[in-house]
Amino acid sequence: METIILGAQGFDLNLLRVLIALDRTRHVTKAAALLDMSQSGFSSALARLRQHAGDALFVRSAAGMTPTPRAQKMIEAARNALITVGEGVLAPPAFEPATASTEFRFAMSDLAEIVFLPKLLGHLQRVAPQASASSEQLSEDAVPAALADGAVDLALGYFPELSTQIHFHQRLYRHTFACLVRRGHPLDQGRLTTKAFASLGHIVVASPARSGRLFDTWLHRKRIKRRIVLRTPHHLSLPTIVESTDLIAIVPLAVGARFAETNAVDLMALPFKPPMFNVEQHWHRRFQHDTRHRWLRQQIATLFNDRSDDWAAVEQRLYGAGLRKKAAR
Repeated sequence: METIILGAQGFDLNLLRVLIALDRTRHVTKAAALLDMSQSGFSSALARLRQHAGDALFVRSAAGMTPTPRAQKMIEAARNALITVGEGVLAPPAFEPATASTEFRFAMSDLAEIVFLPKLLGHLQRVAPQASASSEQLSEDAVPAALADGAVDLALGYFPELSTQIHFHQRLYRHTFACLVRRGHPLDQGRLTTKAFASLGHIVVASPARSGRLFDTWLHRKRIKRRIVLRTPHHLSLPTIVESTDLIAIVPLAVGARFAETNAVDLMALPFKPPMFNVEQHWHRRFQHDTRHRWLRQQIATLFNDRSDDWAAVEQRLYGAGLRKKAAR
């Protein structure tokens, strides 16, 4: 029999299960089997229970083991106590999304907000209508602490710094980069060549978005140069600047696709096979088994994954199937 809890004066609450089982079966052997105990182990537990109570509790009769008046009082109290322990201590707290008034908190860049929030908020409004959400763009130093103390529930996107054993992560899908140009750009009817990539003016966003640094590092390693004309901390100004100039900008493909849907800009393939990176959800191990947290992670994984990747078709149109095959090797 598995131990439940010890009481204030060394009283084993498992003895209450012995009391209830014997009342139910009125037979020592059957009660022991009910609790998956040996008969000798059950008899020993019954002896300890009798010692605590200062009463025989059960006596043999023609009807089996019959409870004494003292035992009858204890049995009802024992049932209530075990229900209280089971529901309030041992059972995991239930999370009811349909009625939960809670705030789901995320760490993500402004780029990730463009990708995640429209679909995520629409879903949450349907399945958890009383819930709200918040999003913060945090520095690399701040994200681990925010996950640890629950200031944010999940970090969504590309967070290579969250690789320690105290963090869990789940890959949602693979992603890459593309080039943003104005509609009607001289390149718009052709393709971006390596020579044009090097000669055209680039807009570079210097922000906490880790994917931008990933691309910079990759270019440096490949010894590919570009001519930077503008540095800005803001991604949201990119479409307006690009559609008004001949400057180009390299952005994660999903963000570029969103910009192309709502602005006078187009998306073009890079003249080389760009790097790919994992888009993941990250959380602290403290919340691994929390029912609210598990529910939220399940929603994210259902909404964003390889099968429901909204940008896989755009990627294949730009780069064909070779990019994914290369990443898989």
